[in-house]
Amino acid sequence: MVQTVRIEAVARERAGKGAARATRRGGLVPGVVYGAKQEATLVALDPRDVMKELTKGGWQSHLYEVAVKDGPTERTIMRDVQFDPVTDRPIHVDFQRLAPGARIRIRVPVVFLHEDTSPGMKAGGVLNVVRREVEVLAEPDKVPEKFEIDLAEVKIGDNLRWSSIKDHQGARPGIVGRDFMVASVAAPTVELEAAPAAPAAPEPAKGKGKAAPAKGGAAPAAAKPAAPAKKK
Repeated sequence: MVQTVRIEAVARERAGKGAARATRRGGLVPGVVYGAKQEATLVALDPRDVMKELTKGGWQSHLYEVAVKDGPTERTIMRDVQFDPVTDRPIHVDFQRLAPGARIRIRVPVVFLHEDTSPGMKAGGVLNVVRREVEVLAEPDKVPEKFEIDLAEVKIGDNLRWSSIKDHQGARPGIVGRDFMVASVAAPTVELEAAPAAPAAPEPAKGKGKAAPAKGGAAPAAAKPAAPAKKK
């Protein structure tokens, strides 16, 4: 199952842009926990905890227990992160509270097995990945950590779809009613070598060969022989 990460937080009393700026000036990242037909909870987070989750990747596929100091521990998923356009640091985090028994829409990464023994890959095929993550509907306690597609029998030209996943683990595709494409194995690209250009004809040496044609395209007339001298 997907991992659950605990993240510490403190409660915020005021909402609004001014209160959020004050939270950031205090060295914390403002956030909110909402959903499950309950009142939203305003929180502030340590920016180091937020960056740790963002840099290790897969944060949209993890479950988070937001532990509010002197308050409840909320079971959530991280729905959205806003970043500063200049520094690219997180400036606000949205958590969606999980309702008991309800399915959640979440992204699950896809991994490919046995690439080294795949007939298509051994023949020089190229694996074109269309979706590295698949959006599914799943129960919070049964969210798969990953989906696996076996390439052991895959040949060049084969398409790998939602139905190619070994075990859906009870999850339903977010795109209902479609056996959508996940990847394919394409033929190798062959680059044709350009034909060598014909060598240019050498220019005639100066003072030799025929004279250049006169302007207008007419060739120069041949010189007439000199007339013999008259006898006296």
